[in-house]
Amino acid sequence: MTTAGEGVILLHGLARTRRSMRPLAVFLARRGYRVVNVGYPSRRDPIEILARPALAPAVAVLRRQGIGTIHFVTHSMGGILLRVFLADEPLPELGRTVMLSPPNQGSELVDRLGRFAWFRLVFGPAGCQLGTGPDALPARLGPATFPVGILTGNRPALGLARFFPGPSDGKVAVARAQLAGMADFLVLPYGHALIMRYKAVQEQVAFFLENGRFKPVA
Repeated sequence: MTTAGEGVILLHGLARTRRSMRPLAVFLARRGYRVVNVGYPSRRDPIEILARPALAPAVAVLRRQGIGTIHFVTHSMGGILLRVFLADEPLPELGRTVMLSPPNQGSELVDRLGRFAWFRLVFGPAGCQLGTGPDALPARLGPATFPVGILTGNRPALGLARFFPGPSDGKVAVARAQLAGMADFLVLPYGHALIMRYKAVQEQVAFFLENGRFKPVA
């Protein structure tokens, strides 16, 4: 499948920078996509304030290049930023989206730790919005209305599994990564922080962008 005329916007997660997505950016660029790897100050403001300044300029860059289809690949909280952005910003060029380890139904880690001052200092107002309650931001965003595949992990870092009632990647429970209306869902044996760096994940991302589903795993 040719990717000429197709762009991909990458969006990193909480307390990370665009450098965390660089290996995936290189991988997708080699497959022919025009890639915009977005950086944004994830700990500075609430998600609703972060979303448009992070994503609108990236969309504008691809439009100026004549890109007719714009895909997205997000990591962690980046998926919530994208959901907020698309809820308010119709995008006629919207193609497909892959979310890596998204807290689409929040995270028990925020429920347990968000009350501590050190957590609020380290992760800022956006991090505190990612709880699992009905009033938390993820629960208020509604189902997916665009083609999205969700890929998450089930290998938590040492000591983090105790925060979750079931399988998790150490930051997000496998069950809470899912989103009503999603086109496909895949779990691979990786942790949260570095999931985007694995070749198997990168290949699944490209497969979904090209086919609208993940490649079956034996």
